Amino acid sequence: MDWGTDLWDQNDVIDKHTQAGLDLVERYIKFVKERTEIEQSYAKQLRGLSRKYAKRGGKDEQDCRFSNHAAMQEILNELNDYAGQRELIAETMMTSICVDLTKFLQDIKQDRKGHLSDAKKAQQNLESSFKHLESTKKRFAKEWAEAEKATQQAEKIENDTNATKIDVDKAKQHAHGRVHLAEECRSDYAAYLQKYNKEQKYFYYTEIPQIFNKLQELDERRIGRLAEGYCQFSELEKKVQPIIAKCLDGISAAGTKVDGKQDSLLLVEQHKSGFERPSDVDFEDYTQGIKAASSDSSLNPPKVRTKLWPFSRKHKTTHAEKRVPPPAEDFSHLPPEQRKKKLQAKIDDVSKKLHMTQETSEALEKMKGVYEQNADLGNPSILEPQIAETAQNIGYLRGELTKYETWLSEAVGGEECANAINNNNTNHSQNTVVMSDNHQNIYTEFDDDFDDLGQCTAMYTFQGDSEGTISVTDGEVLTIMEEDKGDGWMRVLRANGEEGFIPSSYVKVAS
Repeated sequence: MDWGTDLWDQNDVIDKHTQAGLDLVERYIKFVKERTEIEQSYAKQLRGLSRKYAKRGGKDEQDCRFSNHAAMQEILNELNDYAGQRELIAETMMTSICVDLTKFLQDIKQDRKGHLSDAKKAQQNLESSFKHLESTKKRFAKEWAEAEKATQQAEKIENDTNATKIDVDKAKQHAHGRVHLAEECRSDYAAYLQKYNKEQKYFYYTEIPQIFNKLQELDERRIGRLAEGYCQFSELEKKVQPIIAKCLDGISAAGTKVDGKQDSLLLVEQHKSGFERPSDVDFEDYTQGIKAASSDSSLNPPKVRTKLWPFSRKHKTTHAEKRVPPPAEDFSHLPPEQRKKKLQAKIDDVSKKLHMTQETSEALEKMKGVYEQNADLGNPSILEPQIAETAQNIGYLRGELTKYETWLSEAVGGEECANAINNNNTNHSQNTVVMSDNHQNIYTEFDDDFDDLGQCTAMYTFQGDSEGTISVTDGEVLTIMEEDKGDGWMRVLRANGEEGFIPSSYVKVAS
């Protein structure tokens, strides 16, 4: 069944039906646009929420060493990645559904308009031909009536006894002319009637059915494309569901990483002072005599313990108390345990810098040797200032290292200090920095980050089709050139030198 055969006389119905179909496509496009706006707003609010509760600053970074604080931070990071996926859904829907459907709708509107115009033109041509047929028919009827009238008049004159032969001949001649003219009109009418019937048959059996069938094909194509848009509405979101699931799995994994016992041990390790608990208070017997008491008071004044109870209430700091002298360079103002940790961290820091400076010095010496062997590559004298400066820095850092090792030996004392110093000396001779396991695990914030922005690993394959983006594959190691500024994108550098933007949620930043 088709429209041209069964709906040949329902032009208005077809017109309204096809227009309603176009209106439905426009309505669906608006619906998807509003959906994308909701997704974008939702993602924006999620990013804002993540930034609001993210920890910043020195104190917050200290707290993030504890597993429960770090887990909260990981949850916020995963939530930020989740927001990125919602933005990706909105962007893909806008491109794949709204933009493509809008272009398709414009094309199909133009085709429909052309088909309806052809049908209207064919209808007008048939009506014009029918009017010409009616005009020919009326002329034939008029001329035939005149011919009959003239014939009757000629018969009347012929039967009149008073009429002359001339009058009779004249009347017959007039009647014959009118009959001949009526016959010509009759022939014209018959010929045009045949032509009109042929045109009408072509109109109803060929022309209009073809136009209506084209409109049917157009409408079915519209329905098929709209059905694809319906499916895309869910398929586009299904594509990112694995990534969203990984974000949610990351949130669950962050919760399982929380270790209360480890956090408690970490707090002890960070803040253990090393002081001994106060001893018992001695009894002072005032019954032994005033003189002995005064003598004891002058020679052995009673010890004043500055801190008897760890939960003493904090008092308001006065203006005089605010003027605290700067902390000592050897950290002697800190408790024993905290002083040892600070000194060890400082030794590790200086050792690392010394190692890097020594590597720089070796590189400069090699470059100088190359320049000396081949003068075309460069002038070796221009490296002298850098070599001298590097040697001066090495001497300074070695002095700093010796100074802090001496202070650490005072703080630690005995065999433990000797082992620590021997380890550091071994590290210097091998130009390798080896850190104590405990300090490496707990005090990593003292390590300097010599990579500007670090590296990251692609967790998923991304096809960079738009301008400014690049394609990456799952597991590829990338260099971060520009961090995510809150828009869900970051600029990276591939190993082959290609540089561009990729979604931040597609990579895992190296810690």
